[in-house]
Amino acid sequence: MATPSGLIRALHRGTLGQTVVMDRIFSGIQPTGTPHLGNYLGAIQNWVNLQEECSSVLYSIMDMHSFTMPKEPAVLRQNILDTTAAILACGIDPNKCLLFRQSLVPEHAELAWILGCLTNVPRLLRLPQWKMKRASQNSEGTVGLLTYPVLQAADILLYKSTRVPVGEDQVLHLELAQDIAQHFNKKYGEFFPVPKAILSTTKRIKSLRDPSAKMSKSDPQKLATVTIADSPDEIVLKFRKAVTDFTSEVTYEPAARPGVSNLVSIHAAVTGLSIKDVLHQATGLDTAHYKMVVAEAVIQKFAPIRSEIKKLQEDKSHLIKVLEDGAEKAKELAAPIYQEIRRLVGFQ
Repeated sequence: MATPSGLIRALHRGTLGQTVVMDRIFSGIQPTGTPHLGNYLGAIQNWVNLQEECSSVLYSIMDMHSFTMPKEPAVLRQNILDTTAAILACGIDPNKCLLFRQSLVPEHAELAWILGCLTNVPRLLRLPQWKMKRASQNSEGTVGLLTYPVLQAADILLYKSTRVPVGEDQVLHLELAQDIAQHFNKKYGEFFPVPKAILSTTKRIKSLRDPSAKMSKSDPQKLATVTIADSPDEIVLKFRKAVTDFTSEVTYEPAARPGVSNLVSIHAAVTGLSIKDVLHQATGLDTAHYKMVVAEAVIQKFAPIRSEIKKLQEDKSHLIKVLEDGAEKAKELAAPIYQEIRRLVGFQ
């Protein structure tokens, strides 16, 4: 288990007095309520492993990012608690990492302003998420929607993070953070480590109703997305209705048979088996029967997590305290780094 001092130190001195940068991992999740299957397999499962491997790990509930698509205040507050309960139930341990709510550490927003003043608008306009989300909102887009990748960069750089777990759809945003770090270093002297990506080994989980799109909580089709708190009956129904094709054999051909291949990817990920082993187990099964095999594997995986989520949701004060305690420790890390940034740019 990481000691408090191990979590709080950003730098230490080598035997010859040189500054040695400690390995630090940072990642975050938007509070959309209970995470879905894709969130779990693509991010949270990896988070649990990483907290065992590194002595300085920060995970944040990104409530400021979620505000790019504002919700009713009561809904947002509940989503924050539900997301926190879910990731704790999945195995995130506040004794092994810092788990905190982003908006409780104001240095995130303050650093985002500084970095935003060093980032050109055309670069942000080229990011695919800006184009996609603006279209989904049927509007010209807000300033927050355009600049949230700069806030992401601030989230990472505020703690001098060295590694960031990301999915395929966030690689371009991490590249922006890398470029911003390098630009700052060139202008003000070597200060930020350039963070490196930790790419998920799990293939992106697709919608059960449209295997050309990723699984998403915002999907209007209720049968498209499996959440980790779904009941066994709900999981069975969603997999029974999963879109496949007219070939009954179970094969893994993502380009030619995306629906069936998505089921195989899910089966492999929740069981820890290889694609080859999963296909061997499916020999002789048609896709209709195979859907139920996958559904059962998902039910078994999430049964203890679902039970723990329910217990944690009954103790809101505990969830709030976890996030507040984590924020206090995150502030201890952020404060000296941000004060040095203020000095470098001339604010003090």
